[in-house]
Amino acid sequence: MKYDILVIGAGASGLMAAYSAARTASEAGRSLRVCILEKMPRPGRKIMITGKGRCNFTNVKDWNAFSTHVRSGSKFLRPAFYTLPPEKLVEFFRSYGMESVVERGDRAFPASHRSADVVDTLVLACKGAGVTLETEFEVSSIRKKADAFELESSDGRSHSAPRLIIATGGLSYPGTGSTGDGYAWAESFGHHITPLFPSLTALVPRGYKGSGTSPKGHIPRETPLSELGVRLCGVQLKNIGATLLVQGQEAGAEFGDIDFTDGGIEGPLGFQLSRKAVKSLINGSKVALELDLKPGVGLTELTGRIKELWEEIARDPRSSRIREKERCRILLGKLMPWELIPGFTASHPEIVTLERRGRADTKVWVNLVSIAKALKAWHFDIDGYVGWERAVITAGGICLDEVLPKTMESRLVPGLYFCGEALDIDADTGGYNLQTAFATGFLAGMKAGSASNE
Repeated sequence: MKYDILVIGAGASGLMAAYSAARTASEAGRSLRVCILEKMPRPGRKIMITGKGRCNFTNVKDWNAFSTHVRSGSKFLRPAFYTLPPEKLVEFFRSYGMESVVERGDRAFPASHRSADVVDTLVLACKGAGVTLETEFEVSSIRKKADAFELESSDGRSHSAPRLIIATGGLSYPGTGSTGDGYAWAESFGHHITPLFPSLTALVPRGYKGSGTSPKGHIPRETPLSELGVRLCGVQLKNIGATLLVQGQEAGAEFGDIDFTDGGIEGPLGFQLSRKAVKSLINGSKVALELDLKPGVGLTELTGRIKELWEEIARDPRSSRIREKERCRILLGKLMPWELIPGFTASHPEIVTLERRGRADTKVWVNLVSIAKALKAWHFDIDGYVGWERAVITAGGICLDEVLPKTMESRLVPGLYFCGEALDIDADTGGYNLQTAFATGFLAGMKAGSASNE
């Protein structure tokens, strides 16, 4: 089949690119044959699992605030962002019947909190614009002949078009179809790929899991938890501080929430520090994470408060017949969530010491200063990270120096466009990466659509 524009990949950027191309042509009074080729049985598989199925589809911050959350490629992203800013994206979805709500941190979700609504709306918009969506079409080869790109599927089907948009995503969550195909095709056209590594992924502390560490730190998520991991898994901590240490030096500090999961340390706070942590581990550096469970008070003040609590417990008549270890547990219950206590005490055996005074006489001491220090700087040496199987995004990608930021067109091959996660752009969790995908896809489609009208 011959088309005017072919888009490979029916994810966030690909669906938006196809819609934008067809709409641009329509507004100019022209009709374009636009086709999306998707290897999976259904479009938008990765969108469906975004935000635990709720789909945080954008972040409504303005550019100055938004750009501080873009870890790579913010300067390149700027033209696309202004072409489709968050408020315009929200209005796009509203125009097709999907209302949205904005929650803490300026994160926008569909009002239904169903990621399927985002996918359904994108597909509805594409079909309304006359876009053809062909699923289970796995592109096996791309050739440029004369003024057309010729694509062939693994089962022998073929399509061609003078304009091609590669929107194949990265390597994260390969089960959704993101297997890095676009990188190989980009390289075949002379493009360079900056080093790829998982980002927004779980960091695995030493002793959290059993064996399974690879030479570069990848620890499969299915690796069984150790006794410490079992004690910590499922605990959520809110409003804490975290400092990333690389070779013993501070390399980043953030404030927010973390989750201990079957993968390791995750949650918004863990994810934000994971990019630099993973890159450092791959480069052979020693990485550690220090958690401050009481960021609002200094060590001296916290130590004083802990001593006061300890004295209150000692004066309580109910404490007269209980042992020191149980009193310590009561104290810790006043300082942290109850479910955290087993993991915290296992990580800090120094907070309780035994003094032998004779063969049958042992005294238990609770070290209040050690508790305060542990609360202010809970140290985790990081042995590894969960890889592509559960990383939210891919860091690295198609070199931005070889793509025009105002059009998303290749500087090397006329008529070839890139968008979305395949590019060397990545950002924090919180709607920033999907906004990037939608914006770069919209710009690529708009420019490809207007170029096809000339």
